[in-house]
Amino acid sequence: MKSNYKRLGDYINEVNNRNTNLDDVKLLGVSIQKVFIPSIANTIGTDMSTYKLIKKKQFAYGPVTSRNGDKISVALLDDYEEAMISQAYTSFEVIDENELLPEYLMMWFRRPEFDRYARFMSHGSAREIFGWEEMCNTLLPVPTISEQKEIVKEYNVLMDRINLNNGLIQSLEDTAQTIYKQWFVDFEFPDENGKPYKSNGGEMEFNEELDKEIPKGWKDGTLNEIANIIDGDRGANYPSIEDMSKNGFCLFLNAGNISKTGFNFTEKTFISEEKDRSLRKGKLSRNDVVLTSRGTVGNVAYYSEAIIFDHIRINSGMLILRREEFVESTIFIYSMLRNTDMKMAIENYLSGSAQPQLPIKDLIKIPILIPNKEVLIAFSKIGIRLQTHIDAINNQNVKLSEFQDVLLAKMSSIKEKVL
Repeated sequence: MKSNYKRLGDYINEVNNRNTNLDDVKLLGVSIQKVFIPSIANTIGTDMSTYKLIKKKQFAYGPVTSRNGDKISVALLDDYEEAMISQAYTSFEVIDENELLPEYLMMWFRRPEFDRYARFMSHGSAREIFGWEEMCNTLLPVPTISEQKEIVKEYNVLMDRINLNNGLIQSLEDTAQTIYKQWFVDFEFPDENGKPYKSNGGEMEFNEELDKEIPKGWKDGTLNEIANIIDGDRGANYPSIEDMSKNGFCLFLNAGNISKTGFNFTEKTFISEEKDRSLRKGKLSRNDVVLTSRGTVGNVAYYSEAIIFDHIRINSGMLILRREEFVESTIFIYSMLRNTDMKMAIENYLSGSAQPQLPIKDLIKIPILIPNKEVLIAFSKIGIRLQTHIDAINNQNVKLSEFQDVLLAKMSSIKEKVL
């Protein structure tokens, strides 16, 4: 053992405060992204007095590790003064923040090496458990408190920048959706004189399939009329071994990488060529749109020219939508799938009992509006400009995330100062 590595159990205490007074506080869960998230558990008829209360700067983790793949669900409460968690979680706190900063400890938990250690130390037959004893036996370097503060400060500078960038991305996404709604829901796209079409006497006609008036010359249709839809785990889109052997690996995405705001490249899995031989999954081409179609259905992402990964493949539970030639850009398809009306329509076509799913055969039943080509071209030019900004910020976040990974990796080589 390195001389500066300490046993974590000497710095933490288990916390087991039950909600006996039935306090009205937020019910949270812990995700494999190592953050607290609002719980989606059905608590109707549940005795909430058995749930645990957790305070700011306290931790919680899920000791059952066999259901989370390679990740350990552990998080530090930072956004709430107090919250409530399931009794299935183990909660704990740092004994003395003058010896160990909770934020520094959370950085250690974010290291992939900790995940591998916890999975290795988990035990059990029916389900594997990383118990309290195993948590306490975890070893980590504990430098001086001033060094810990400096490490945390460096990490937070990067995190603050990522959060700021995410706010900018959201603003740009909102702008794109506002324009989409203005043009294709309210029909106030610019006419030949640059004035809003509908409010300036643009000719409208009733469409029976869509059950509403639409601009003259527009029509109803389905997604397969404007896009080639490919299932993530089948179709003629399989990459060859030659494709994969160029770099020896690719970025492999699952549904968890497609969030409500697009691709999440900070959670990624690289798959080697050798392992990839047994994974016959869909390969993305530039300007494809990806739609989640199983589990969490309806999240959508746009794979643009600016994204820095050259080899990206997706698994089952996702669909690739690739534009037909007469459609100027997949930006229109992407914006349509992000629109609230389309998301509500998708909800009406879901199937599956164990988990929601949207097979291609049902997706193509959803009626859509197909504008004329001139409007599609004009909208695509605006949408591409906005998407270019979004992609640039996303790529900056990827780089910032890589810098964070470097900081986390350096934690294992921290030297203990000799006085």
